[in-house]
Amino acid sequence: MAVDSVYLMQFVEETSFYNRIVLSHLLPSNLWDFLPHFLQTWLRNYLAGTLLYFISGFLWCFYIYYLKLNVYLPRDAIPTRKAMLLQISVAMKAMPWYTLLPTVSEYMIESGWTKCYSKIGEVSWILYFVSIAVYLVLVEFGIYWMHRELHDIKPLYKYLHATHHIYNKQNTLSPFAGLAFHPLDGILQAVPHVVALFIVPIHFTTHLGLLFMEAIWTANIHDCIHGNIWPVMGAGYHTIHHTTYKHNYGHYTIWMDWMFGSLRDPLLQEEDYKTE
Repeated sequence: MAVDSVYLMQFVEETSFYNRIVLSHLLPSNLWDFLPHFLQTWLRNYLAGTLLYFISGFLWCFYIYYLKLNVYLPRDAIPTRKAMLLQISVAMKAMPWYTLLPTVSEYMIESGWTKCYSKIGEVSWILYFVSIAVYLVLVEFGIYWMHRELHDIKPLYKYLHATHHIYNKQNTLSPFAGLAFHPLDGILQAVPHVVALFIVPIHFTTHLGLLFMEAIWTANIHDCIHGNIWPVMGAGYHTIHHTTYKHNYGHYTIWMDWMFGSLRDPLLQEEDYKTE
């Protein structure tokens, strides 16, 4: 038991280190140093998540709407400033709640409830990469079905997911729409990341990195630009999801939609439009 306690302290020390790195650079110490460890972790996740959302969103918008204007999207397909400000407003209201999830997951890891391990050196490199692959398959499966049920179960759609689907045309979608959800909707769709911790051994920092990469990924799949990189569930597929409401529920790849019969290819849809 003593060994277990010493081992679990590695997670606490690691999260404390991340807390100090982020908070000491963003806030005076007298505003956060007195807070309990759990609240420091939540504050770090909230500030880091907010920064990541704005930096990734602004840089991506600047690139596709200004530097590459008329290259990826025509001017009339660019969302209005009002639409993007509304998306930012919805995301910022939800952000304090979103960031509770990684905070709770870190608490569970620190408590020894999950299969997380602290150092990559504890396992072989082969096992490290295999565990990431299994983790991502579980996450993909979980997000697919969570997302699909948020559509199929009418009360869930009406009271939760419909908040995100007011952006249902190309000129209303932007990278800022990526986190514009009802708070509970956003948490439910991220829950598979936490559930996977109890099933497959995963490196702690890798788990945190993959969870926060969600902010960048969701910005990318809402830019309406079809990258056409098989088998990636890119923005072309996700734009169809926002316009048909019954296709392309997947997250990273098209495999779950292919397996469960909900895939719709954007290139085939373009051909259908041309023949109509």
